[in-house]
Amino acid sequence: MSEPLVIIGNGMATMRLVEELNRRALGRYAIAVVGEEPRLAYNRVLLSSVLAREVSRSDIELKSAQWWRAHGVTVMYGQRAVAVDCDIRRVRLANGATLPFAKLVLATGSKAIRLNVPGMDLPGVMTFRDLSDVASIETATQTHRKAVVIGGGLLGLEAAYGLMKAGLQVSVVHLMDRLMERQLDARASALLQAAVEARGIAVHLNAETAAITGHQRAEAVALRDGRIIGTDLVVVAAGIRANSDLATTAGLDINRGIVADDCLQTSKAGIFVIGECAEHRGICYGLVEPAYEQARILAAHLCGETVRYQGSVLATNLKVSGVNVFSAGDFMGGPGTESIVLSDPGLGSYKKLVLAGGKLAGAVLFGDTADGLWYLDLIRSGAPVGTMRGELIFGRALTERAHPKELAA
Repeated sequence: MSEPLVIIGNGMATMRLVEELNRRALGRYAIAVVGEEPRLAYNRVLLSSVLAREVSRSDIELKSAQWWRAHGVTVMYGQRAVAVDCDIRRVRLANGATLPFAKLVLATGSKAIRLNVPGMDLPGVMTFRDLSDVASIETATQTHRKAVVIGGGLLGLEAAYGLMKAGLQVSVVHLMDRLMERQLDARASALLQAAVEARGIAVHLNAETAAITGHQRAEAVALRDGRIIGTDLVVVAAGIRANSDLATTAGLDINRGIVADDCLQTSKAGIFVIGECAEHRGICYGLVEPAYEQARILAAHLCGETVRYQGSVLATNLKVSGVNVFSAGDFMGGPGTESIVLSDPGLGSYKKLVLAGGKLAGAVLFGDTADGLWYLDLIRSGAPVGTMRGELIFGRALTERAHPKELAA
């Protein structure tokens, strides 16, 4: 008889977990997926493309309703889980129904941070996190002409690009001294800023938001240094916070996220966590690839395999505001490391590789990112690259021609 497995959260991590479970042990679990959003799982990475009208909502749906049915999965979307009773092994939903479980997986994701400044509750102030946010912003773009995006990280720049494509005059205000400081070094960030500004988006760095001002609705963003940026729409993309409310009802250990061990199990047996809400060895990743890796490891564990999650090598491989960027590993470098740089301003291309102990430790690519995943494989494998030092920066094709035996080993 199949064990009842309940997964809370119907996002990208859940989709990958269900795929892996079906591939490894079809029928072992009777799977029920509970999702608060009133729709099937979709690709959040493409939200800005939906806003920019480059793709439709149906284009970003990960799997059809028929696929879920064919794989024996009960999907309850538009349903909010409100409590977990660990003693009787049941999840309670907002409508009063309860679901029994033998094992429970929390994949509740994250929620947008709303700044603790005056004016955040004014009409015209929105977040950018899900398709409901996109719908609200799309409606606003019909009557609004100026937008300020608070946050110059990945999500903020994607929102700015979508707003610009929708025909608005856009400004980005960012607390730090460079854009995407977690994914890019200073040089790549400067190139990205130039590319963003070339698209007509104004960038304000070292800009701390003091207040959002207006009488009946948002009319300006006031910065701590006295600058005032007029607007009629404010989109807040200043970071995310793990959605751990449900874990609190279960009495699970929570720090920045829901604490997980190397089996992705929480502080209570039989309850597991993956994705943006998970904290493993003190790290909340907040990225898709680590969530997929966690889903794969958890599926293997739930199917009886002896596997452990050792953490993920952080990597970003995306098109940001129409520009390809890639970074992975320790791309900043430090004592005991060596950096190799290739830059072609005319082509808008920049590459930086960081070597440590004869191995590739990190990489940043701007513009030409074709070899990004190959560099990522080298970083993850820990393969020695010392003999290839002269060719490595020029990419996979040249390096493999020059060193076929080393790369075949």
